[in-house]
Order: sequence, then structure tokens, then C-alpha cells
Amino acid sequence: MAGSMTKYSGGTGEIEAYLAKPEKEPSPAIIVIHEIYGLVEHTKDVANRFAAQGYVALAPNLFSGDENLRSTLTPSNVQQTMRFMSTLPTGKVRDTSYVQQELAKQEPEKRALLQKTTSLLFGGLPKEKLTQDLVKTVDYLNSQPFVKPERIGCVGFCFGGSMSINLACHAPIAACVIFYGENPSPIELVNNIKGPVLGLYGGEDVRISSQVDKLVSAMVTYKKDFEMQLYPGAPHAFFNDTSERTYRPEAAKDAWERVLRFYGRTLGQ
Repeated sequence: MAGSMTKYSGGTGEIEAYLAKPEKEPSPAIIVIHEIYGLVEHTKDVANRFAAQGYVALAPNLFSGDENLRSTLTPSNVQQTMRFMSTLPTGKVRDTSYVQQELAKQEPEKRALLQKTTSLLFGGLPKEKLTQDLVKTVDYLNSQPFVKPERIGCVGFCFGGSMSINLACHAPIAACVIFYGENPSPIELVNNIKGPVLGLYGGEDVRISSQVDKLVSAMVTYKKDFEMQLYPGAPHAFFNDTSERTYRPEAAKDAWERVLRFYGRTLGQ
């Protein structure tokens, strides 16, 4: 399957998105939310896979509606920043003072870029505005003749995983999938979720997976339809087959099959 780029109005501005459609129309739709690297080819490939399964797949570039995000959080800039962060001791990554000390050692031009990018990536992302862009994405899909209204799901990876569950807390999503994403904040937002949720996590992804118990507790408290799978030995981003370092084929294959079964149950395809 091959798709094409499209645009629609979001809360922050005009949103660019990759759209892949199956032959059958109308069909249920899935919003595919990218990792922190933005709308890269891997995300488009995932959208194509869903289209091949009979779903309309729309992958928005959540950084495209805001000029500051669009110009700063390019895949190249984010990759460069992540490479820099990977050189820091694990316990120091979120130590602002230490990070600034290490940034000061960089060449001036590179330092300026890293400072701007890290400030956005680590605490500076306007997640509330980006969530509203996703709500507008739901509205856009519901207005399209090739989409079955109210049969819209979402899936996200890493940063996109947290945005996927955030979207389910703010819009009537029929089915939500989280790939190793952070919990909603505050966790009580879970009470707003309308449809079933599937969470997929890596056993070695301690920062994310160690917090899943809070999500489970909230799902029980608010009596939501929730299922999850933890993959022992799998790190963060185990589904991304473009990363030799983190990709785990067996976990990714099982996760994909679970996602298709989940959407089959919830979206009826």
C-alpha cells in the first residue's frame, strides 16, 4: 500500500499528514502517532501496513502546525540531540544542571541547537495543544466520506504512545493502543476514556514500564476495558524495525498480531 500527503486544520495551525487508504470505502480509521523523531518513513510504513489490513490510516506530523516545533524538531535535530543525551550517565539525563554543564562543552553553533532542542524535548513540548491537534484529527476523519464515522482508533509509539492515551482521554476514540508511552497526567483523566485500551510495554524499558501499575489501578478504579502485554527482555522502541539497537522481531511480531486482533474486536474490521 502507498499513501500520499494531505493537510487539514488543527488547533495550532495547518497539520501535514500522511494518508493511506484501503480499496474498500468507507472503512474504520486509525490515527498513527509518531515517535519523538517526527513523521519519518517508519511511521508512514506502519500506516501502510494498517491500510493493507483494510483501515484508513492517517499519520499526522504533530510538529507541523507550530513554526517553532516544525523548524526545531526535525528528524535530524532530534537524532543529533538524542545522540548527545545518550553520552550522558543514565541517572543524569534529567538533571538539568548537569545537562547544561555538558552542553557548555559543545561548539557554540552545536550548543545553541542542542539547547533549543533539549528544552523542547525534556519538558517544553506543548502537549495540551498537540492533544487538541489530535482531537481536530478525529474531527477531520469523521468528516471524510471514506471513513466510517465514530469508528476511529489511535495508536502511538514512545512520545506518540503518550499522545495516543491522551487523545483517548479527550475525544470519543473507539480503540486506543499505547506502545511504551507515558501515562496520562493527571492519571484521573482515565475516567474520560470511552473505548477499550491496549498497552504494549518492554520489560527492559524501566522508566516507562515501572509506572504501568498506576495505569492499571486507574483502569480498575474507573472500570475501563484495558488489556496489556509486557515483553521480558524488550527495550524501549522494540517495535521500530529501523533501529538495530532496539528492535526485537519476536516481540514486534506478537505485538502487531495483538494490535490487529484488538482492532478487529473494537473497530469491527
